[in-house]
Amino acid sequence: MSLTFTLDPAVTPDLRDGILDLWTDVSNAGGAVGFVPPVTRETIRPEVVRYLVQMAEGRTRLLVGHDDAGEVAATAFLTFNTHRLMTHWAWLYTVMVHPRHQGKGYGRDLLAAAERAARGIDGIEAIRLTCRGGLGLERFYGSCGYKEVGRVPGAIRVEPGDDRDDVIMLLPLT
Repeated sequence: MSLTFTLDPAVTPDLRDGILDLWTDVSNAGGAVGFVPPVTRETIRPEVVRYLVQMAEGRTRLLVGHDDAGEVAATAFLTFNTHRLMTHWAWLYTVMVHPRHQGKGYGRDLLAAAERAARGIDGIEAIRLTCRGGLGLERFYGSCGYKEVGRVPGAIRVEPGDDRDDVIMLLPLT
């Protein structure tokens, strides 16, 4: 089994709900995607809506991976820079693979699909992302070709007494 990736899928209620369910499940499994468990769909809904608005405005593009059952199993959001001096690279945000699909290589597949998508966007020369330190994510991204280019110590407060580094990663496309 593998995932089928689509860039800029039609936004339907099923897709919206699939992203919401994915983000909730990933967060509650301890995934470093902007929330600390436990969370509910309603906690995450405003972030999903924010992305949908950015997509409608053309500032963000969605890459979604569906499993063989047709369910949303992975996502990544490519977001364009609005600063005129930084339009040659894009952000990769909210990179998620459903916990039931962990360990199958789908994270690598998702990043490869994001790289292909970015290479197909005129003028994009690099992908930049950040990740939460302390979970080995920088090693994973590094194994996929990203280079650590910066680190802000203690910038992410998971909870009082648990501060993590904000790790900045870059994948040159040229």
